[in-house]
Amino acid sequence: MTKLLINGNFLCRNLTGIERFAWEICARFDALLASSDDVSIFVPVNAKRVPEYAHIKIIKSDTALKSFPLWDTVVFAKACRTHGAIALDFSNTAPLGKTCGVAFIHDIYAKDFPNDFTSFRDKLVAAYCRFHYRNICKNARLVCTVSHFSKERIASVYGVPESRIAVIENGWEHFNEVQSDAGVFVRFPKLKNNNYYFTLGSLSKRKNLAWIASHAARYANELFAVSGKAISALVPRELESLKKLSNVVLLGYVSDGEVKALMEACKAFIFPSYYEGFGIPPLEALSCGTRVICANSASLPEIYRNCVHYIDPKNSAVDLPSLLAQPVTAPDEILAAYTYENAAKKLYAALNSL
Repeated sequence: MTKLLINGNFLCRNLTGIERFAWEICARFDALLASSDDVSIFVPVNAKRVPEYAHIKIIKSDTALKSFPLWDTVVFAKACRTHGAIALDFSNTAPLGKTCGVAFIHDIYAKDFPNDFTSFRDKLVAAYCRFHYRNICKNARLVCTVSHFSKERIASVYGVPESRIAVIENGWEHFNEVQSDAGVFVRFPKLKNNNYYFTLGSLSKRKNLAWIASHAARYANELFAVSGKAISALVPRELESLKKLSNVVLLGYVSDGEVKALMEACKAFIFPSYYEGFGIPPLEALSCGTRVICANSASLPEIYRNCVHYIDPKNSAVDLPSLLAQPVTAPDEILAAYTYENAAKKLYAALNSL
């Protein structure tokens, strides 16, 4: 295998989404390596925790990750040149030019939905994302992504040959290690077993909490539990109505254990997001035996096939009990297909093909 240096930038952030994917796949990728493989990870001095690997070597930087542009384009890029290694990035970023190496683009949301970014800060974030999309698509030896939907969007928008794009999907096994915490029901006694629908809140417009707000306003007899630390701020503005709805329980921040307990006890987990490169939460819910309602958009039908119930993310006028009465297939095949172990094997094979 080509000499690789993994960007350890994900070790400085909370373990969610992309960071979770990077953490889990690196652990399983390490188990596939032979003693002859030369793979290292470059770790910022301010990493929240440093993993232990059998084969991946830890190279600790003297530099703290305080600015992603500086770390990715200068500090990590210099380390790749110093160690004569190809960069491996999991976080939608990469060094510039030919130092780019191998990089993941999980989706091109900032390119496909630029109008979702309205504030000055958000516009800067979107511009930064699009800058890295272009750099990776132009310069990476291999572009990795997490669904065929994202692969097609990357190939179409940036003209990347499909032969230079590898699809390496997400997994869910981390949820097996999460212990359910029923304490959330003590804090929110309104929530009882099987009397509410549950969704994960987010400030990102694509997560489409506007659908929940609109549906809850239409169906006052249905109860909704919405988690998310920033939900009390209710941004974007159209979600202000959630505060006024008596059938919506705003949970604020909930732990992984509380999320699992909420998934296990809800009528169904609702995921109305209109744009996802993959979408891990429905997979977590399915692993708990929970019924799932998903938007019929972006990668979600590709990933979840016939084992979830689908809604139009633009139409909140849905009879949820009737929808849930419709038959779906068991999720066993999907849960077996989308694992971090399978992802690591695909990554190992793709890197060996370089």
